[in-house]
Amino acid sequence: MKMHKIDINADMGESFGNYKLGNDEELIKYVTSINVACGLHAGDPNVIRKTIIYAKKYGVKVGAHPSYPDLQGFGRRSIKMKKEELINFIIYQLGALSGFLKVENMHLSHVKPHGALYNDAVKNREVAEAVGEAILLFDKDLPLFGLAKSNAIEIWRKMGLNVKEEIFADRNYKDDGTLIPRKKENAVIDDPNIIAERVAFMAREKKIRTITGKVIPISFDTICIHGDTKNAVASAKKIKEKLNI
Repeated sequence: MKMHKIDINADMGESFGNYKLGNDEELIKYVTSINVACGLHAGDPNVIRKTIIYAKKYGVKVGAHPSYPDLQGFGRRSIKMKKEELINFIIYQLGALSGFLKVENMHLSHVKPHGALYNDAVKNREVAEAVGEAILLFDKDLPLFGLAKSNAIEIWRKMGLNVKEEIFADRNYKDDGTLIPRKKENAVIDDPNIIAERVAFMAREKKIRTITGKVIPISFDTICIHGDTKNAVASAKKIKEKLNI
């Protein structure tokens, strides 16, 4: 099965100071694009620079992974903010990453909200609109990654954004096509063989199998594997082998 057009993305650059998270230099060999933490949920200037250098070395596209300002909670806590404040925090993060990309003669390829910001955009119209407006102000042509089949996708499309629908290799789904919350049991899958089989099924059938075994149709442009999960490198390697990409 040869599938050149499938984008495999991974969240990276999530180490911070003395705290190391994930094996970015190894994982990056098996993906086609990365979403780099911009310093508000993880990452710091040194980590951002190093991650971009890895991407340049391996010819991988670099996107921004903006979040709520929540370093202590790794961006996984919802923060109630005024719409204008949220727009400005997102622009701030895009600018930081773009500065480091400029140093390496590279360009920002896409934007993917992180954690609670990503999930809140699915559930909350105002949050989705804030994300969309930040992109429109910064660069209206930037592709924006969001949860496939979600309300956020529809909102962003209506705003005229270049939307890319995303599915997850290592997360379980509810029957309505949304993700099982991380705090729930079986939310995350860490067996590389199971993950690779799931991705092959998704790619072949354009469907996902939910936590209850239900199969639902889904269209997508990119598949995510989380860099901070157990066996992330082995899983990415298995996916690449399975899809022959």
